[in-house]
Amino acid sequence: MDLVASQTDCRAQLSPRRLFIELELASTTPSASSTDISPSGIEGLDQLLNGGLPRSCFYLVQGDPGSGKTTLALQFLLEGVRRGEPAFYITLSETKAELEKVADSHGWSLEHIPLLELSAIDALLRPEAQTTVFHPSEVELNKVTRLLLTEIRKHRSARVVFDSLSEFRLLAETPLRYRRQLLNLKQELAGQRCTVLLLDDKMDAARIGPDPHVLSLAHGVIEMEQLAPDYGKSRRRLRIMKLRGVSFREGYHDYLIETGGLRVFPRLVAAEHRVRFRREPMSSGITELDRLLGGGLDTGTTALIQGQAGTGKSTLALQYAAQAASTGLSAVVFCFDETSDIALERTQKLGLDFQRYVSAGLISLQQIDPAEISPGEFADRVGRSVEQGCKLIVIDTLNGYLNAMPGERYLANQLHELSAYLNQRGVVTIFVLAQHGLLSGEAPIDISYLADVVLHLRFFEAAGSIRTALSVIKKRSGPHERTIREFLLESGRGIRVGDPLTDFRHVLSGAPIFRGESGQMLKQRDDPG
Repeated sequence: MDLVASQTDCRAQLSPRRLFIELELASTTPSASSTDISPSGIEGLDQLLNGGLPRSCFYLVQGDPGSGKTTLALQFLLEGVRRGEPAFYITLSETKAELEKVADSHGWSLEHIPLLELSAIDALLRPEAQTTVFHPSEVELNKVTRLLLTEIRKHRSARVVFDSLSEFRLLAETPLRYRRQLLNLKQELAGQRCTVLLLDDKMDAARIGPDPHVLSLAHGVIEMEQLAPDYGKSRRRLRIMKLRGVSFREGYHDYLIETGGLRVFPRLVAAEHRVRFRREPMSSGITELDRLLGGGLDTGTTALIQGQAGTGKSTLALQYAAQAASTGLSAVVFCFDETSDIALERTQKLGLDFQRYVSAGLISLQQIDPAEISPGEFADRVGRSVEQGCKLIVIDTLNGYLNAMPGERYLANQLHELSAYLNQRGVVTIFVLAQHGLLSGEAPIDISYLADVVLHLRFFEAAGSIRTALSVIKKRSGPHERTIREFLLESGRGIRVGDPLTDFRHVLSGAPIFRGESGQMLKQRDDPG
């Protein structure tokens, strides 16, 4: 009689209450080597797991079709091979040829990973090998369990992947038999110091409900999702539902499947990145603008430049990047709304000499496609830029950032975390936000309360022409002028800021009343476009 049958006979003599306690203790008591860690080999995931998965335990990886469960499992085994740990892959849902195609697409080789596929199990489960004494499903399940344990012992496997539980569940037929065999596998493999990943299809859970047997027996559960927006590429995210005895980062984390495997982007936590720095003003290179801001934008603060389309918001942000580069500081500009070529051409016409700083590597101009990037990946790009020494971050515009995550309910929270992270690293952050409408309108999202500095640009009419007014609404880190100045973009001369418009009334309404002399206005030579 096999091991499962003998365990069943012994437990049959126990009371139901005692049997329940024994099963739960077996499923929750960690092994003596549970403090050892098995790194997954996946960038970002080990950071979430606080180093990796505790050894000699069962882990459930469940997800949608196409979410990358197989890729994650292969990376986990390949990392074990790289560390000299024998690995073993049991596949009941895919053939060896299919797995090799997956590996080839990432440039991997599976020659050092033994595979046990469905055909080998089918040979064991032929009708002539069955008996009429026991139920056929129980005989099949017992034979499959023995075969798996025998193969794992033969290869002395330290890391094992079981793909997938759906087939195993079908073989068991009844919940009691299914749980009994899973418990048997868990105890046997824990005794052999095997770290096991059980792959499961989340669609089964959606159809028949969560599997309480695996969820209770598993030492940890990783859930993977694939979300399909109405437009753009699919977004993938994962979360660690539980991990016994280990402090892990909760919540959802975006990830990518690219050539080379999975890349996970841990959710940004600003409190983990606080550093000491000296707060100093960053000049714009324009005397009148620095005077308006009380000296400039202070390091470790967030500035919001908002206004209607065409008022010069992006150009003003690029002026700060060019000035920072002229002093040897590194800046990164993320362009959501325009191509990098157009931005370079515009700065060249204005005479900012932006291209020279880009060529020298002092300014990184990154064009972002809102339909192709997730919030987690973007935050990772920002973090990498800061780690490389960037002192100025420009996001142009927040409207494009908003389009990159349609349906996100916590956009303000994400922006707050990103802004707080950059502030605590001593970086000057500039958000550009376009208001709806050409001549008037409201912003699509109100984040002025997040910004330490708010610069407002708006059109107004004077002397039969359209002019632009610049004002500083607030500055938390110090004093600033409360005047309104004219703002002008001039070909070859860049940005010009005039004297305070003291002879005008109601400028912010867009229809000011002039009560002075026309000499107060800036003389405009031509429009740079």
